[in-house]
Amino acid sequence: MMDIQAKIEEIVSKIKADPSITAQFAKEPVKTLEGILGINLPDDQINALVEGIKAKLTLDQAGDMLGNLKNLF
Repeated sequence: MMDIQAKIEEIVSKIKADPSITAQFAKEPVKTLEGILGINLPDDQINALVEGIKAKLTLDQAGDMLGNLKNLF
């Protein structure tokens, strides 16, 4: 069984590391995720992963913004 949290971290790293993947994920998250994983998952599973990845990306962006604000003071 795959560790979902570890997989999300791995995928988020790939998305953040490549601006073209970031743009593609923003437009077509399911298709992009299936391409990264190399497998076609059932809709309920892929949608759950997409939501987890979007949440992680949002949290990371918020953390980056807070870090930048701290640097101002």
